[in-house]
Amino acid sequence: MREHVNDPYVQLAKKEGWRSRAAFKLMEIDDKDHLLKPGEVVVDLGATPGGWSQVAAKRVGETGKVIGLDLLEMQPIHGVEFIQGDFREDAVLRELEGRLCGRKVGLVLSDMAPNMSGVSLVDQARVMHLAELGLDFARMHLKPDGGFLVKVFQGSDYENFVRAMRDTFKTVMVRKPQASRDRSAELYLLGRTLR
Repeated sequence: MREHVNDPYVQLAKKEGWRSRAAFKLMEIDDKDHLLKPGEVVVDLGATPGGWSQVAAKRVGETGKVIGLDLLEMQPIHGVEFIQGDFREDAVLRELEGRLCGRKVGLVLSDMAPNMSGVSLVDQARVMHLAELGLDFARMHLKPDGGFLVKVFQGSDYENFVRAMRDTFKTVMVRKPQASRDRSAELYLLGRTLR
């Protein structure tokens, strides 16, 4: 708890009005890879508490569209449409498609994480399962030149997931933003342009 409270990114997020320190991870990746273009349509899977959605809404602007989905409730964010529910369920997907109004998704974000058990093998498997669900969603909803940014943990199944990403996207890059804690096994994979 002390580490979290004293974390410089946590303090900066509070000072600047970001929902979470994760906002800085997305900003750093976007500054390097230019994912969030004005007018882009973005879907943020596992959006709560909303740090990534905040960044996305600010960067795609009024002509863009950001839709956040999560099982948990999320406090409203200007410029973000929120759907509470499981993105694997038909009713949630129908609502998403209605809100897209025929526009194709340019970027799928997934910073999803399960409730951590502290058992590394169990947590690794849960994180990779969420990443696979996000990849399936991206395959179905991205426009051909779209992108998918997903959190993964190094460990078992990591190499298999990287292969699945490479089978899906023409370009796959690994990102470890400075805002990620050094001791954390988390990495972000960025896939661009569907095969």
